[in-house]
Amino acid sequence: MTGFAEVAGWERLPDPLKHRDVAAVDVDAADRVYLFTRYDGQVLVYEPDGTFVRAWGAGVFTTPHGLTVGPDGRVWCVDAGDHSVRAFTPEGDLRLTLGVPGTPSDTGYDGAAPVRVHGVERVRYPGPPFNRCTNLAFGPDGDVYVADGYGNCRVHRFDPAGRLRGSWGEVGTGPGQFHLPHGIAVAGDGRVLVADRENDRIQVFDPDGGYIEEWTGVRRPCDLAVAADGRVYVAELWRPAGTRSFVDGPVEQDRPGRVSVLDGGGAVLDRWTGAGFVAPHGIAVDSRGDVYVAEVTYSFGIRPGRVPADRAGQQLRKFVRAETAAKGLGHEA
Repeated sequence: MTGFAEVAGWERLPDPLKHRDVAAVDVDAADRVYLFTRYDGQVLVYEPDGTFVRAWGAGVFTTPHGLTVGPDGRVWCVDAGDHSVRAFTPEGDLRLTLGVPGTPSDTGYDGAAPVRVHGVERVRYPGPPFNRCTNLAFGPDGDVYVADGYGNCRVHRFDPAGRLRGSWGEVGTGPGQFHLPHGIAVAGDGRVLVADRENDRIQVFDPDGGYIEEWTGVRRPCDLAVAADGRVYVAELWRPAGTRSFVDGPVEQDRPGRVSVLDGGGAVLDRWTGAGFVAPHGIAVDSRGDVYVAEVTYSFGIRPGRVPADRAGQQLRKFVRAETAAKGLGHEA
């Protein structure tokens, strides 16, 4: 974790609000921080120093998964369980809905089919938006790119008004194929970076979905954040011993969760391996270079018995530049 230090106790959640997981995190133009939480499912808003601002959306969402603040300040929430994407004002007023809430698209998904590695094996063919969609990113022209992963194998591109412009992706492990497109980001030059989670890679496309290359050497990439300097921060999920990988087959030793920092060409600049991550699921970088990592510790760690219940508070972690922490400015950074 070169050059960074963690800010302990950053989130100051007031009673009676609660949550067990933070599925996603993003920041707006003023560096306010937006969390998309589970148990309870809602959006929580904080100042950069961790001061609570507001909460909204309780009772609206089915399975909170991805959250992205758009260039106009609207907050886009990707609900995997509801098969929909909704755009809200920063105060929580609904402005736009993509997809048909509660209705998955046809991908031939067979929930009863046997699974050897992951449930995405049950996706038979690509379909239209959405079937358990996952995350969202904006292109420089305002177009909206949605990763549609758990029940589909596609990326969908919409214009700023929400009209579908096109889709790409197939089932599999080859170029342009996916086993769970889980996270998505757009680089400054317009390249679309897709975290192909269960294929242990990031695939890179042009804005129209033309395949460019893949970046391997990552493990279960869940989310991506492109910083102002072009660096790509990757949240990577733990792959426990005793499971299987599409890429490597049986996993004999734990491959713990981590954050990788890549340059704009996919080369590794740093790896945060000693921070004790359980289940990194979302990541964001603010204008000052501070990094927020969202973890689904309850869903992935505590509920299945992989980690003890005393890890329940590990859900949102903030990391600041080491020089900032040394000056005692962790909450103001």
